[in-house]
Amino acid sequence: MLTLHYAPDNASLVIRLALGAAGVPHATQLVDRAAGAQHGAAYRRINPAGRIPALATPDGPVFETAAILLWLAERHAGLAPAAQARGRGAWLSWLLFTANTLHADLRALFYPALYAPDGAQAAHHALTTRRIARHLALLDAHAPLAPAAPGALEFYLVCCLRWCALYPAGGTGWFDLAATPRLEALARSLDDHPAARAAARAEGLGPAPFSAPAPATPPEGSAT
Repeated sequence: MLTLHYAPDNASLVIRLALGAAGVPHATQLVDRAAGAQHGAAYRRINPAGRIPALATPDGPVFETAAILLWLAERHAGLAPAAQARGRGAWLSWLLFTANTLHADLRALFYPALYAPDGAQAAHHALTTRRIARHLALLDAHAPLAPAAPGALEFYLVCCLRWCALYPAGGTGWFDLAATPRLEALARSLDDHPAARAAARAEGLGPAPFSAPAPATPPEGSAT
């Protein structure tokens, strides 16, 4: 049995969606962010970086969102193009662009105190949101999206779109989903995916978690 160490509306949501879409049996274990459990010794034995998510597997723990997605895709069909499939290289490029470039800048946006000194955070917000908007435009123009048969890349992207619309509270006026029509269509399509409906129930994400997101109201834990 796999165990997903998660917090509501965190990067673990990407993994929950992938597990659900692939029909992989798994358990979940809350990481209590309100209590700082991700920084505690017990969780750092699972993920030494102290970040969410981590996936406990028979091979030992796997952490980093893209690494977990690739580990799952190697074992469960439908989450990624096959290793020898045409387009696999492009798919890998955009998955890692999402993880290493888009998601990294989202983290810089959400935690400005870690990236900018006092007095420079307004400038940091402006610069970071401009970069993110460029990333989204590139993804909208070039990413190999498959809304009818979503996999790891699509699930990762719609979570990023959700977070752009919600976080940081009071600092999302820059974001316009309609500016990226392919991504907007993907978000609307995946709102009704069975894995998304199950995740929305589990984490309190509302009826349109990607195209018209509302702050999470989870039955347990805290998103921040």
